[in-house]
Amino acid sequence: MREKRRIAHATGIMALATGLSRVAGLVRDMVVAAVFGAGYAADAFFVAFTIPNLLRRFFAEGSLTAAFVPTFAEVHHRDGMEVSREVLRICWTLLLLVLAVVTIGGIAASPWVVQLIGYGFSDVPGKLELTDQLNRIMFPYIFFVSLLALLAGALNVRGHFLSPSLSPVLLNLAMIGSALLLTPFFSQPIVALAVGVLCGGIVQLLMQIPVLYHYGYDLRPDFRFRHPAVKRIARLMLPGIVGVAIYQINVVVTRLFASLLQEGSVSWLYYGQRLFEFPQGIFVVSLAQAVLPSMSRQLAAKDQDGFRESLRFALALILLITFPAAIGMAFCAEAIYSLFFLGGAFTAHDVAQSATALAWYAPGLVFVGISRVVAPTFYALQDTRTPVLVSFWTLMVSVICSVLLMRPMQHNGLALALTVSSIFNAVVLLWLLNRRMGGVDLRGLLGFGLRLLPGLLAMCLVVVALLGLVDWQVKGPFWERFTLLFAAVGSGAAAYAAGCWLCRIDEVKQGWHILTERLSKRLRGGADAG
Repeated sequence: MREKRRIAHATGIMALATGLSRVAGLVRDMVVAAVFGAGYAADAFFVAFTIPNLLRRFFAEGSLTAAFVPTFAEVHHRDGMEVSREVLRICWTLLLLVLAVVTIGGIAASPWVVQLIGYGFSDVPGKLELTDQLNRIMFPYIFFVSLLALLAGALNVRGHFLSPSLSPVLLNLAMIGSALLLTPFFSQPIVALAVGVLCGGIVQLLMQIPVLYHYGYDLRPDFRFRHPAVKRIARLMLPGIVGVAIYQINVVVTRLFASLLQEGSVSWLYYGQRLFEFPQGIFVVSLAQAVLPSMSRQLAAKDQDGFRESLRFALALILLITFPAAIGMAFCAEAIYSLFFLGGAFTAHDVAQSATALAWYAPGLVFVGISRVVAPTFYALQDTRTPVLVSFWTLMVSVICSVLLMRPMQHNGLALALTVSSIFNAVVLLWLLNRRMGGVDLRGLLGFGLRLLPGLLAMCLVVVALLGLVDWQVKGPFWERFTLLFAAVGSGAAAYAAGCWLCRIDEVKQGWHILTERLSKRLRGGADAG
């Protein structure tokens, strides 16, 4: 129960912080859509940003975090503060050197990489050249954000989740400010947005350093790269990079296919995926980052039963949140884009195309959530081979589906292909983990999902009834429509929660108990202070 509370508490903190970041991200996308629309310049920017973003996930969200956190948690738990401080210094020094080489090499190779990813742009004069320029400006972003991931992993192990989760807010603010204030200073206004990305990466990293020093760490150079813990992290990272690389190749292939379709397809898929990532970033990523240190501590303490229970609890929470989020996104897609994006350079046609992309992405949220919890479980078990193999076959499924679907369904076919590959990835990972651990109660999870159906049905009826009161294909009064959309989402969530409560979903009651207990303690503390 203690680890459940720790997971729930950490997830709550990260979800609130990430929620603020995602709101800032929504505002950022609204500003970008209004200023740049979904065409020539926006397509070039999104393809250019694919490359440093891809490498960010190689080093940051993927292999580095998955390899570093379990090892660092074990070192801190077993060997104490002094040894963990040494390990962090060595990892920081090594990563600085590796990232410097990667960054310089990436800028030098930019023309060839851009031509490969944005091949379809070659028919439009100047579009590839603009994409290359943007990529060169943004490429150092990978340097700063990967170092950020290392520091965030160390802070997560120490139980601090707030500042790493808040750091993306600074990136969003930097991009918003650059789009609104710096565009007059560039002959090609979209360049200002690339400058904002670079500035945001720098500020994100600087934000973590005082917090890290507060916890007793420092960043002095240490070149003892043969330290056993560092060698173990490297052994785990290298296969992990391959696994994450395969997943990101999937994203790159999708952008390549989209560049072959009608102009605007890259942007429509980007905007669809951005809102798809909204609930994913708020809860799925938060839960995955919160549960990994807990499971790593349990493995270090040889607590197999606790490890298995934490995994089951995390998967149940994923289903509890992602099912309604996926269905809600599909039903609310047109209303969201109409309310927040329609206007300026973003047309009604862009609204419709982005909304359909989001609707095809939406079912994949459940399975992406499962994968984000299950894949790091293999890393916690120090098995990096299995996720790599599954990622490779997931890529094959995605490419085949993309080729088959992109012509009849255009960009929507690419969105559906990613959803199908997400389903494949989650199902295979779960099946293999079930075999590896001798059972993770898959039947119990299936039964849990079926018990959510009454609440989901009630939610759908409420949302459809309320959103049907307005024609979302035309622009109308913002605050009236915002109130209606907010009422639809809030009422749908209330209907879903009531259905879960009536069906006696234990995780809802546990979450409510943890929340009320913490609130009661704070109120008592306030009363005592008074």
